[in-house]
Amino acid sequence: MIQQQQSSERILFIFLSIWTLLNIIQACFVELHADEAYYWMYSRFLDWGYFDHPPMVALFIKIGDALFPSALGLRLLTIISSTLSIYLLWKIVSRYAQNILLFILLFSCIVLFHVYGFITTPDSPLFFFMVLFFYIYQRYEQEDKLKWAILLALVIACLLYSKYHAILVLLVTILANLKLLKRPSFWLIVGVAIVAYIPHILWQVKNDYPSFHYHIIDRSSDLYQFNFTYEYLLAQLALAGPLIGWFLYRSAIQLKSSDVFLRVMKFNFYGIFIFFLFSTLKGRVEAHWTLPAMLCLFILAYIGIARRFQDTAAQNVPGQRTLPAWFVRLAAANVVLIVLVRLILIFPFPGLADLGIVKNYFGTKEWAHQIQQKAGDAPVIFLNSFQVPSRYNYYNRTTKGFGYNSRYYRKNQYDIWPLEDGFRNKKVYYALQHSHPEDGNGLEDTISTSKGLFYGTWIQHVRMYQKVSIAPLAIPLRFKKAELITLKLKITNPYYEQISLGNAGQEWKCFLEYGYKKDGLLGDFNLVDADTEHVVIPAGQSILLNCRIKTPDAAGKFKLIFSLRTEPFSGSRNSGMIAVEVVP
Repeated sequence: MIQQQQSSERILFIFLSIWTLLNIIQACFVELHADEAYYWMYSRFLDWGYFDHPPMVALFIKIGDALFPSALGLRLLTIISSTLSIYLLWKIVSRYAQNILLFILLFSCIVLFHVYGFITTPDSPLFFFMVLFFYIYQRYEQEDKLKWAILLALVIACLLYSKYHAILVLLVTILANLKLLKRPSFWLIVGVAIVAYIPHILWQVKNDYPSFHYHIIDRSSDLYQFNFTYEYLLAQLALAGPLIGWFLYRSAIQLKSSDVFLRVMKFNFYGIFIFFLFSTLKGRVEAHWTLPAMLCLFILAYIGIARRFQDTAAQNVPGQRTLPAWFVRLAAANVVLIVLVRLILIFPFPGLADLGIVKNYFGTKEWAHQIQQKAGDAPVIFLNSFQVPSRYNYYNRTTKGFGYNSRYYRKNQYDIWPLEDGFRNKKVYYALQHSHPEDGNGLEDTISTSKGLFYGTWIQHVRMYQKVSIAPLAIPLRFKKAELITLKLKITNPYYEQISLGNAGQEWKCFLEYGYKKDGLLGDFNLVDADTEHVVIPAGQSILLNCRIKTPDAAGKFKLIFSLRTEPFSGSRNSGMIAVEVVP
């Protein structure tokens, strides 16, 4: 047995070396994914929280980028943590079955594990701390010792600082083993984890809970489409392994055990997949959100397959069946297919370079320099994207790229960062990939880039009020259709200088407008009936404005939105989505 364990360790370390080397090569030669550039921007403004996510990904990038200011540096901690995760996973599952070749084969078949072997997003630290959580929890469940309790509390805090999905994992884990509630050490874990998480909670309070509004309210506004559900199911099958994923699911479901830890794995496996399945009824679900469940799938499937098909050559146990030849061939083909895709991201084969998933990783550095050659050292405003300005910023090593988020787009961290404050009323360059009348017609420059044509123009004394907040003091929950109603609006100026809503003597005009969203679709915007010409709001203060708006012509449930449109932009979203009902 000892000799077999030593042999397994040697094989594992060989695999870890190959895995690490592959990820290093990939990190060096593959351009950044758009989201990675956005999270690099996180690392330029370290904070206890961000609009979309907790701050762990920013810390991962900050540390690596400080050591090696390059794509490898940005991905360095992801590579290291991925390798450590594999080692810890083996320590978790080897207690139940030791078949190192099967372990390596199955791990190499799961697409998501390859993605987060080098790509740095919030899922990267989530994956590492999830494995570490299960590793420590496995020991804490067996030994109620103070050292495991303290370590578990700290890892839970790191989980929560990685991604909000951790909350679901923690709740399901407790439901799977309610006996934990009787342990005094369990409540110590809860207390320490909460204390460690307080800075992020305070950040949410200070910034008016942006993550809650985005993830719970804004993302749940899509009208249900059946493709949300079947695309989710197909994606989960593919991410588990395009050729053998079905077999992993079957093996995980068929595994029977009274082991407490495996019951926790089962609860997380079913609970997370089912939770996001029902979430498709409220909107589109991103395939990678189930990463914690995919980890449980791997653990359960490995144990189930290893127990069912013992390796007689390695263990010399008579009467036990070996892995079927068809499965080994299919799994090997699965691994080859994934490795080929990874190689294509480094060396695109002829005919594949134009595929969307491949094209996304090429030409961005060149594009960023081409735009910068036109704009020089001036700030550059891009429309309705947090990814495009982030890529511009990363490859030019600057923070002068800015994302203007119109009322037709979603809010993001660019609505919180102080970037806008640095160029309001100054000269900026406005760059668009498409020239539309509502986005500022007559853009005079046409820029040929590696990402296609971009259109741009210079804006003198740019006027932007992205952060101005508009909220009605009191508003009825129900309206009659097509009626004029009177409201009192509280308009807050968060800037360090006064702003004016009037247009006398202004180069760029400002308009206070409102519109309605229904079934996920935003209709036309109309002028608010109010006298704004002489409205001046001092720095950091609010004013009250009497106004009138018209209710929709049709009955139904709507979201009311107020917007300040400053030329040449299409208008920002300056209020929350205010739920109203219109009756006949």
